[in-house]
Amino acid sequence: MVHEEETNWIVQKFGGTSIGKFHDNIVNDIIKAYSETQNKKVMVVCSARSTYNKEEGTTSRILKVCDLIQQYSMNNDEEVKQIIDLIRNDHINNAKLNIKDESLQKELVEKTIDEFKKIDSYIKASMILGEVSTRTKDLLLSLGEKLSCLFITYKCKDVGLQSEYVDLSNIMALNVDDDDFRFNKDGSLNNLFYETLVKKLKFRLKDIVDYNNSVNKDFKIPIITGFFGFLPNGLLQSIGRGYTDLAAALVAIAINSDELQIWKEVDGIFTADPRKVQNARLLKTITPLEASELTYYGSEVIHPFTMEQVIKARIPIRIKNVQNPMGEGTIIYPDNVGRKGVDTPPSASNKLENALDQKLLNSVITKRKATAITAKKDIVVLNIHSNKKTLSHGFLANIFTVLDEYKLVVDLISTSEVYISMAIPILDATSLKLLKLSVNKLETFGDVEIVKGLAIISLVGKEMKNFIGIAGTMFKTLADAQVNIEMISQGANEINISCVIEEKDVITALNAIHDNLLN
Repeated sequence: MVHEEETNWIVQKFGGTSIGKFHDNIVNDIIKAYSETQNKKVMVVCSARSTYNKEEGTTSRILKVCDLIQQYSMNNDEEVKQIIDLIRNDHINNAKLNIKDESLQKELVEKTIDEFKKIDSYIKASMILGEVSTRTKDLLLSLGEKLSCLFITYKCKDVGLQSEYVDLSNIMALNVDDDDFRFNKDGSLNNLFYETLVKKLKFRLKDIVDYNNSVNKDFKIPIITGFFGFLPNGLLQSIGRGYTDLAAALVAIAINSDELQIWKEVDGIFTADPRKVQNARLLKTITPLEASELTYYGSEVIHPFTMEQVIKARIPIRIKNVQNPMGEGTIIYPDNVGRKGVDTPPSASNKLENALDQKLLNSVITKRKATAITAKKDIVVLNIHSNKKTLSHGFLANIFTVLDEYKLVVDLISTSEVYISMAIPILDATSLKLLKLSVNKLETFGDVEIVKGLAIISLVGKEMKNFIGIAGTMFKTLADAQVNIEMISQGANEINISCVIEEKDVITALNAIHDNLLN
């Protein structure tokens, strides 16, 4: 489906730490401001709540419960109970602390307790079996989004906003003329899955949209769970921790939203990480390709599946800050389209609206040689020198067969007939173990060298291909800053130049390149 005319609907997605720390801003300064002051029809999608940080959030705690159950130790039973009690008490105390109306507070506490009763039998059964099935894991994970959305629903009611809680955890069970739909044999997702899910969402949300489009009825703000399931391989395995972003994207497509807003705790997308580069600037606009590259190579912009689906529907994505609702933010604008979503203002300022004129947008992008720079740490480079017992194409085929067997992802690659270098992210102990196992097999094909403690530096820009000497300037800048380059790679799409350096040199490299190519 292609977004063609304005509907006055916007979809706002809020992350877990934002809901945990800035719920007052979210309800009063964002949801209420957009729906009342700016007269927009707002649909809200929420992640599971985190009181302090993601590591101590509801989803992380539930995953810890699943891990403990699968370790099959009687000693873990008490720890599982303690974590569940911790989650329950955290949400009950949060309701008592932040919902002022006593009757609303009582309702929310009762609904919170009910949600825990629903999962209690599943936890007990899993503990007896010593395993957590994929479906049970999905069911437990859905608790986080349900509790978060219930809280925001009652928080809205507490400030006088009519709102409605919408649970999508069983959305896949809806039968909406999709008999031809099948998951891939390995349980992976394809475009047909997304098309079918949009169809189901459209059906599920139709009554809500129709009600709110009626001129004679008071608007009810739908508060929607960012969890949708259940999937054969599990939602987390199929999509990853960014599944709430994807849920918001598919909701935006289903209701033909004017735009999707992703609310974070940063002002938008910067030319570099402002925590590492003091002179980093906020980007008003960025292309989908640039945003995808930045996400892949270290900047936490937006889930790539989200980008693909929303941009295909030609819906703009706006990144904004819950702590600075009046800020302009950054807009990821679909390529080669007209003025879609222009009339959804980010703030009282009209600067961004003017920037969205396609001619101006194109001129802004064209003027900049590079758009942003990012770094990805925890990288290992694998150097393999062929023993020449196989032809070059056989050598490469053997290498990638082994890497695929051990589920190792290659971020960058540089090859010759008998030599190959690969940059591989090793984020945890499991990845390191798999790397070591793969090396044992790879040594069959040649000499293997492992270089640890590295990072990938990526310079991204759609227009870099139109400027001569960008790569040379980047590498000379690193040399002048006494930063040694271990490996070089340029993306086939010509919007990304990457190199591998020692992790200890990351901040030096980022600042040097930013000063020379992005200031």
